[in-house]
Amino acid sequence: MAMTGTQSIVRGTNNKPVASQALIEYFSVHGEPDGHLFIGYPIIGSADGRHPIDAVYISMRKGVVVFDLVEGSNYDGFEDRQDEAATRVQQRLFAYKELVRRRQLAVEISTITFAPAVQDRYTFVDEEYVVANQNSLGSALNLLAWNNSSTDLLRRTLSAIQNISTVRRNTATRQIEDRHSRGAKLQQLEAAIATLDNLQSKAVIETVDGVQRIRGLAGSGKTIILALKAAYLHAQHPRWRIAVTFNTRSLKAQFHRLINSFSNEATGEEPNWNNVRVINSWGASGGANREGLFYEFCATNGATYMDFGSASSQYGRDAAFSGACDAALAEVSDPKAIYDAILVDEAQDLPPAFLRMCYAMLDDSRRLVYAYDELQNLSGTAGLPSAAEIFGTDSEGRSLVTFEQSGYDLGARRDIVLEKCYRNSRPVLATAHSLGFGIYRRPTRQATTGLVQMFDQPQLWEDIGYKVVEGELRPGVHVKLERDENSSPGFLESHSDTDDLVQFIKFDTQAEQNEWVVEQIYKNLHEEELSPNDIVVINTDPLRTRSNLGPIRKGLLRLNVPNHLAGVDTVADVFFRPEGDSVTFTGIHRAKGNEAGMVYIVNADECQASVGSLSRVRNRLFTAITRSKAWVRVLGVGDAMEEMIGEYKRIRSENFALSFTYPTVDQRGKIEIIHRDMNEAEAENVAFRQATVTDLLQDLESGRLYREDLDPDLVERLTRLLRDPDAS
Repeated sequence: MAMTGTQSIVRGTNNKPVASQALIEYFSVHGEPDGHLFIGYPIIGSADGRHPIDAVYISMRKGVVVFDLVEGSNYDGFEDRQDEAATRVQQRLFAYKELVRRRQLAVEISTITFAPAVQDRYTFVDEEYVVANQNSLGSALNLLAWNNSSTDLLRRTLSAIQNISTVRRNTATRQIEDRHSRGAKLQQLEAAIATLDNLQSKAVIETVDGVQRIRGLAGSGKTIILALKAAYLHAQHPRWRIAVTFNTRSLKAQFHRLINSFSNEATGEEPNWNNVRVINSWGASGGANREGLFYEFCATNGATYMDFGSASSQYGRDAAFSGACDAALAEVSDPKAIYDAILVDEAQDLPPAFLRMCYAMLDDSRRLVYAYDELQNLSGTAGLPSAAEIFGTDSEGRSLVTFEQSGYDLGARRDIVLEKCYRNSRPVLATAHSLGFGIYRRPTRQATTGLVQMFDQPQLWEDIGYKVVEGELRPGVHVKLERDENSSPGFLESHSDTDDLVQFIKFDTQAEQNEWVVEQIYKNLHEEELSPNDIVVINTDPLRTRSNLGPIRKGLLRLNVPNHLAGVDTVADVFFRPEGDSVTFTGIHRAKGNEAGMVYIVNADECQASVGSLSRVRNRLFTAITRSKAWVRVLGVGDAMEEMIGEYKRIRSENFALSFTYPTVDQRGKIEIIHRDMNEAEAENVAFRQATVTDLLQDLESGRLYREDLDPDLVERLTRLLRDPDAS
């Protein structure tokens, strides 16, 4: 149903579907523009266990209205249920001092028992308790008023109901003395992101039977959403077996922290980690800490398990996991149901065969949620295929998985696109997109455009929060795209000058670059009130991380600044040191899913000078830049860095708008060929053939070799192919 009334309707799960649907239908039409309706939420814990609230409505005029929902016409005991629900919500809100004035709540709390099957108009008991049906709900609501409301109080009340204030908070401790310092600015940023937006709330709470897809750009909150969703499902269904999985092992500790924090705040209880598992995607034998979903599938179903080494030998390094999953699935005709729900983060970095395996591990409800961002695919391959390609089709060619609404989902969305970014400011995010796609990159001689990749579906630009300000989003047409306040909140950039948010700096030597980084980090810590956990140093080339970062780390140690290389000086599952007193150094793969206030990207010239696989290399740069929730420094050496700075100057001069001609299908095909991902053997072959052609040309030009010395048929074939690549 189209939502013409209440601004936000979030459909969680409860055991009262008919009353819930009737309430949704009412507020969809008659709700207030600033109203927020939550079904099956919040869940509030107490000494005698967890208690889900049937429904809550929050608005400027009504305050907080707590609903006791009744299926059927028997509403006996409604007074006690209303008292209990109101008391629990009141206790929740009293915990937030910004909602308390002189020991009284600043927000009004009211209760209504909603029983749509009841025929009476509505009933008063002691002039306090209201029972209403669909016909009388409007009259009952008209009796309620929040007289001293304000926009700020409404926002704070929503934050308290959503219960995410400490979940989003940085674990680092800062001693702030200068309210204008970087440390103070970070504190203000974290405090400002205390409420989930409409789509984020839906993604956390709304649950469907079947597959749910969450798409969003970097910083849109996908990891937090999946963690909160796992905790919410666990609180609602404590006996369900739930798995949360991912590609980057350093996310494991972050998921544990987020799920544990939300569960403790919402229910007052630690999660039952036997039933909600944070588990690697691949895994191996050796206990719970090493197990992964692939290993568990093989062990449970008697399929052949392959580690990375054996899978690489058989299928190649890049296709190792895909090949291993396909082989295991082929061995098992009737997989055993292991989980009630599986949530997958970073799906863009996992093969479709792994998603098929997750689907096969579920019970008949097939509750699979996967979140992804195509621009953070570090392999350089195309984004995830369609649902039909991933999960297959039936005998009539219809997709086994669809994202259309159906069944008892109360309108819960199966496909959620998160367009708003809460991590990166507009200048940071637009810069990352510009460089990631090569929007302002100078074309090489063999190309008509500097683009290194492009969405096959132009409307995806609008899905991720860009607005068309000139031209059109269609192939062969020039277009200019911008982000506005709706997709990039202004407070993310207003705290600092633009030229402080993003800096690109060229050095003559790597040693000069390293020395500068050491000096800046020391200044961040000792003059600007940042903590070590606010700083991350990223090397984009995963093969040279340790050697490239070593000199900077040594320089900091000489200044008594503790630091660590994530996954090397820590266990593989830890990114930031839990005690928070160490600067984090990392390669690009372990940086995925993490964020920091100040990000230094070193040796970035590699992302400009790379020969072949440029889309993959540029994706690394995009991912590195989007780790920053405040400031980013992109550093490099030599002429290649000068060229990259030229690209940044273009995006800066356009006020961070993206202006380009959308490539046609043929142009996209050529872009994919020129900048395609190549493995080591393919790159060596290209280099060898290039050298061979170079030698041939030099011999012909110098007279050491004549055209007549070459086979005429070969010369003709080569000439024809160079003139027309499609000629055979």
